[in-house]
Amino acid sequence: MLWPFNRFRKPPAPTRSTIEAIYGMIVTQAREPLFYRDLGVPDTVNGRFDLLLLHLWLVLRRLKSSEAAPELSQALFDHFCTDMDDNLREMGVGDLTVPKRMQAFGEAFYGRTAAYDLALTDGDEALAQALCKNILNGQHVEKARALAAYAKDALAALARADFAKLSSGAWRFPAPQTAGATA
Repeated sequence: MLWPFNRFRKPPAPTRSTIEAIYGMIVTQAREPLFYRDLGVPDTVNGRFDLLLLHLWLVLRRLKSSEAAPELSQALFDHFCTDMDDNLREMGVGDLTVPKRMQAFGEAFYGRTAAYDLALTDGDEALAQALCKNILNGQHVEKARALAAYAKDALAALARADFAKLSSGAWRFPAPQTAGATA
């Protein structure tokens, strides 16, 4: 259901199924084999985590530009944190270690998002360098440039989606192999 924007009424809180659907899209895109096979993302726990953070950042950055999105953004971030906590526990990380690892995840998230936000203001090469450092372990800058082109395409695709589409999960990430084709 679409609601008219009214400064005196809050939009309805995002439902759990909506958050799970949007987060599922993020995770699915971050698992796209092409990133690992062709764009040099290490197919490791860290590589997958970094690609997940990139896609979460893309979505949260778009939501930040919408006045109606704070609850959706927070719910999405909270779901990410719950997912990370659950994954640690499934991997057998002990109860005393989980908070330390979650703190490290939070620091990684905030550090990378700040680097990516700053890089966007400094241009395409700065974004490629930030992605190279954080995702590709400082190697293969040419692949980082393709990854940066993909991220810019994804940001553009998200910018074209109105809040109703964003909040219902009725949008899609661009295919990685088409990165830069629209630029």
